[in-house]
Amino acid sequence: MAKIYYIGDWAILTGPVFAESPFQFAPKGLEIFNYGVWLKNALESSGEHTVTSVPSWDFYKLGPGEFEQIIEDYDVLIFSDFEGKLLQLAPDFFDRKKFGKGILTFPDRARLIVEAVKKGKRCMFLGGWYSFTGEIGKGGWGRTLLKDILPVQCLPTEDLVESTEGYFPQLTKKGKKALKKLDLTDIPPILGYNETISIPEGKVLMTFKETGHPMLVTRKVGKGKTLAYTSDPAPHWAANFVYWKGYNDFWLTCLDILLK
Repeated sequence: MAKIYYIGDWAILTGPVFAESPFQFAPKGLEIFNYGVWLKNALESSGEHTVTSVPSWDFYKLGPGEFEQIIEDYDVLIFSDFEGKLLQLAPDFFDRKKFGKGILTFPDRARLIVEAVKKGKRCMFLGGWYSFTGEIGKGGWGRTLLKDILPVQCLPTEDLVESTEGYFPQLTKKGKKALKKLDLTDIPPILGYNETISIPEGKVLMTFKETGHPMLVTRKVGKGKTLAYTSDPAPHWAANFVYWKGYNDFWLTCLDILLK
């Protein structure tokens, strides 16, 4: 049984917004969406694993020592639509009341992740507009210490590859062995992904048929292991994928590969 801490894939919707005069714009609603519910349900579907799903803003507000405790308590960490700034910044850096009251520094969360993986922790790095390099570089993973444990290399510039027709996965020789129990014949089109570059340390299991870019890659790092899935486990890139009958089995297989 694995305890999994899943960060990201939440959103807040405000509106609709009405312009009632040149000076008044009034939002008429607010909803919070957990787009990670599909992945959470998939990983818990076997009854063997538990998933704690948290929005990125809750992770950002963790105080000193709290992330260290999470690393201690959980077997697998998942990062999806997760900006590098969430590792590099802290709320106190913007609290003017604390300026001049002492040196403002905090433990480097990227370093904590890297060190934890080398000691045996497992991590999944999943795609999205704010993953890997991301839209206009907003993901920024390649600018952090995460680059030392990622199974792929991030592009230096925007990496979004999208199509309204979608893309289809194909297994590599290594992937046919690792994913042999999965039937991918009816897998639906995936509407986008983050382009990345293969590295010698990464074991590429799946690529995108149309481009050859990596889709599913694993890497051993010290006593630990990382997995990169370069598309999103949630809509909109996975608007079709989350309703595929093999969705649960796909993610349970990925988790099994990661835990081996």
